[in-house]
Amino acid sequence: MSKKIIATEQAPAAIGPYSQANQFGQLVFTSGQIPLVPATMEVLDGDVTAQAELVMENLMAVLKQAGASADTVIKTTCFLSDMNDFVAFNEVYGKYFPTDAPARSCVEVARLPKDVLVEVEAIAYCQ
Repeated sequence: MSKKIIATEQAPAAIGPYSQANQFGQLVFTSGQIPLVPATMEVLDGDVTAQAELVMENLMAVLKQAGASADTVIKTTCFLSDMNDFVAFNEVYGKYFPTDAPARSCVEVARLPKDVLVEVEAIAYCQ
């Protein structure tokens, strides 16, 4: 079994020495997705709700490229620049996982790449 690199133009290109995701067998491990507009690679100017929407759309695009989906996500790790944004973030996040939500960690961090408000990474099962 070997590692497969996952890449899609429907999500932001990697801005460093990493892949959008790696697939190993039937598992896919995504890199953290931030609110970069894929076409321009610019940070979305907006509040945590707007940024979270784009983060989740970027994440779903990477998962789709790997043959996974929100329904096959096993675990997410969510990073917020301010835990006071937890409720607003959770409202967006919950739209993508309305039932049978994956396991999740959500932490506040001192700083995120490009000073964004939110970042999300996932582990999913590919069908």
